[in-house]
Amino acid sequence: MKVPSYLTKKEQHQIQSIIENARNDDGVPRTAQQSIPFQRMFPDGICRVKDNYYTKTIQFQDINYQLAQQEDQSAIFEEWCSFLNFFDSSIHFELSFMNMATDVESFEKSIRIPLKNDGFNAVRNEYSQMLKTQLSQGNNGLTKTKYLTFGIEAKSMKEAKPRLEHIQINLLNNFRRLGVAVKVLNGKERLQLMHSMFHMYEMDKFRFEWKWLSETGLSVKDFIAPTSFSFPGSRVFQVGESFGAMSYLMISASDLSDQMLKDFLEMDSSQIITMHIQSVDQTSAIKQVKHTITELDRSKIEEQKKAVRSGYDMDIIPSDLATYGKDAKALLKELQSQNERMFLLTMLIMNTGKTKQELENSVFQASSIAQKHNCNLRRLDYQQENALMSSLPLALNLIDIKRGMTTSSTAIFVPFTTQELFQNDKEALYYGLNALSNNLIMVDRKKLKNPNGLILGTPGSGKSFSAKREITNAFLVTDDDIIICDPESEYTALVKKLKGQVIKISPSSNHFINPMDINSNYSEEDNPIALKADFILSLCELVVGGKDGLQPIEKTVIDRCVHQIYQNYFKNPIPENMPLLEDLYHALLKQEEKEAHHVATALEIYVKGSLNLFNHRTNVDITNRLVCYDIKELGKQLKKIGMLVVQDQVWGRVTINRNAGKTTRYYMDEFHLLLKEEQTASYSVEIWKRFRKWGGIPTGITQNIKDLLSSREVENIFENSDFIYMLNQAAGDRQILAKQLNISTHQLSYVTQSGEGEGLLFYGNVILPFVDHFPTDLELYRIMTTKLSEVSEQKEE
Repeated sequence: MKVPSYLTKKEQHQIQSIIENARNDDGVPRTAQQSIPFQRMFPDGICRVKDNYYTKTIQFQDINYQLAQQEDQSAIFEEWCSFLNFFDSSIHFELSFMNMATDVESFEKSIRIPLKNDGFNAVRNEYSQMLKTQLSQGNNGLTKTKYLTFGIEAKSMKEAKPRLEHIQINLLNNFRRLGVAVKVLNGKERLQLMHSMFHMYEMDKFRFEWKWLSETGLSVKDFIAPTSFSFPGSRVFQVGESFGAMSYLMISASDLSDQMLKDFLEMDSSQIITMHIQSVDQTSAIKQVKHTITELDRSKIEEQKKAVRSGYDMDIIPSDLATYGKDAKALLKELQSQNERMFLLTMLIMNTGKTKQELENSVFQASSIAQKHNCNLRRLDYQQENALMSSLPLALNLIDIKRGMTTSSTAIFVPFTTQELFQNDKEALYYGLNALSNNLIMVDRKKLKNPNGLILGTPGSGKSFSAKREITNAFLVTDDDIIICDPESEYTALVKKLKGQVIKISPSSNHFINPMDINSNYSEEDNPIALKADFILSLCELVVGGKDGLQPIEKTVIDRCVHQIYQNYFKNPIPENMPLLEDLYHALLKQEEKEAHHVATALEIYVKGSLNLFNHRTNVDITNRLVCYDIKELGKQLKKIGMLVVQDQVWGRVTINRNAGKTTRYYMDEFHLLLKEEQTASYSVEIWKRFRKWGGIPTGITQNIKDLLSSREVENIFENSDFIYMLNQAAGDRQILAKQLNISTHQLSYVTQSGEGEGLLFYGNVILPFVDHFPTDLELYRIMTTKLSEVSEQKEE
């Protein structure tokens, strides 16, 4: 048999070795392949486990159960009960929870930022080193996955396939009702899953193609089997170089907690927890319980007869007998009148270790968890091989130890804890560690339906630092343009480090921005001047002031003049023809209406007077990939206008970038300042509504939640933000947020008196507590920190 020539020499050698082993097989069941208890795997994911028995496997993701509000937990539990009741006695099913060690080296490689030829690789290496440091503090060395495998009896594949597909459709719908993301595994993926179980601590990668079977004459088992299975004693086994032990959970507690499974899943060692669940026919279950009650009554009568013969009161019977009788009757009532069914449960736990001592430590930890919940973990003496094979996702239970449970008692093993947020995507950014699992949080905001974001927190909670960290990450990983509105001059050091453009807008600066700038893409409509007129009306409204703002006639004359002054530019769009504020001023003076002269007079100080800062052509590089508008030195009146002008500049950049298919990220620090004035607030709301479809991602950074909810219009900003990075919150704001975002008391605790860089992350429908303790010994930290003492040290240096 010729080995395919397109494989590497190492792969050819491996396959040749497998072929030789297969040829030497004399049919005696002593190979690793023969121990694996299935007959055939089909490419579509159906597995014929034994004659007339076929199974499929679905991988399902986690949802936030442990963090949910009490009523939400109850709803999830009720839905899970309904989910279990779907299975009738003809369907065998198995839940598998796999915590398996990953290749740390390949995981580190996946989070390392790729180098580029742009002069910033030193910064990339430092950021990658930070990610590696954070990774070492977490549990990302373990990959945690969850599966449901179901099977049916059928005479042939032709008969099994439509039934399995029908069951699969119902299961997928049931999972969706729970809000759970699912994926149906094909044959290759199921084989890869079993391969990973048999090669837990080995770097042996799964290599398999269906066409290799016909080319080599091998079976699929040859590609997944370990080098050996060894069952030397009654209590441990060895798979390849790793050690394992199989135990079953003896459920002896009268009341079970929904925390038990969570506690097992949070163990920081490689392990597999398997729950084989078989529904009992309802009629048979009721008949069995009635039979048990009859037997208990018979025993009760016997005890009463003994009591009479011995001269005791016949009502005195053993307490256990009385308790069992009461429980049996209660069970019968549940089965007859409530939405309860009977299930037979076998719960297996496979602990593993690289050494026997590591294995025993893992078993001891699991036993402690069982005892904590008043249950026992019993080693399966002399049944290690059958138990190991029962842990494969084949829905095949070879262990005849079953515990009868009702629907609600089975459902107490809720398979959901908390979601992870780790996207293995080239543009996924780092946002800290999951406070519950210690795993890295890496997500791409662009994947959200609405990537608009807010960073909220009290002073000193780490708002600006979090924004700088995201800006740096986005700069190094993506090709996005980044614009910052900086009212407190906090971003200069970082922008200079990344060779961006800091535009200092102040009366003493020689940097100028022309608020009249426009481009042909300024509006999605054919007439960009109409949208520019809206901005200039907002600008004039700020200038003129007054409670009622601009009067209708004033708005009319301004709109008329705006259209006049742009005619020359659009006839010949060269920089010299771009209008200035004084062109608007002169155009207003030429109008007959006294209202036009009133507006022109209000504009005069900004054109000819001491505040003529915005009556110049743009003379700075606003096309740099990273631009920071420093408006700290603008006075109170000019700051409002300055922020509005910056927003218009950003809009111009977004419209240009949209044409080039480029994303623009816009960060507004001290965002509450923009929301205090009606004009800048309404313009901000427009940004939140429009930016998404124009490829813009705005982020507001503020400490004042009340300003976000000051009006129904501004409240749209909150509702149109699918990304919220919430740090420590003031007492008054916490209550507002709890109501607005439907946060549970437990979730709220993560933003109550929380430390710097700790809080809650809202990513779409996912809510996660996070911790971001950025290493302080990095140059990036020194550039990004806003702590007064650390900033002073830098200046002294």
